[in-house]
Order: sequence, then C-alpha cells, then structure tokens
Amino acid sequence: MMAKANPLQFMQQVRAEVSKVAWPTRREVGLTTVMVFVMAGLTSLFFFVIDLLIRTGLTTLLNYIH
Repeated sequence: MMAKANPLQFMQQVRAEVSKVAWPTRREVGLTTVMVFVMAGLTSLFFFVIDLLIRTGLTTLLNYIH
C-alpha cells in the first residue's frame, strides 16, 4: 500500500515532476499541428482513391455480368 503524503508534500512533488517535463516550443507545436493536418489530408485522399477504384471495379464487374 502506498504511503499518503500531506497536501504540502504532494504539491512539492507535483512541482518537482512538472519542472522535469520538456515542454515543446510554440514553433514545435505549430509544426506538429500542420503535419497532423497534412497527414490527415493525405490519408483521406488515399482512402478516396481506394474507394473510387473499388467502386469502379465493382461497377464494371456488375455491368459485365448483367
């Protein structure tokens, strides 16, 4: 079982841990955000093309059979 710390010790431990965090710069956040949107766009384009190919192939196959 874990030992409970009093509120003052807890806050000191929280501050110590938060000071260890490597916070990203504004530029890094902006660049990462842009990259997420670019990758989302490329992924949606990829699935659009795959869907189009499957739909065209099935339509052609069904028209050939019918």
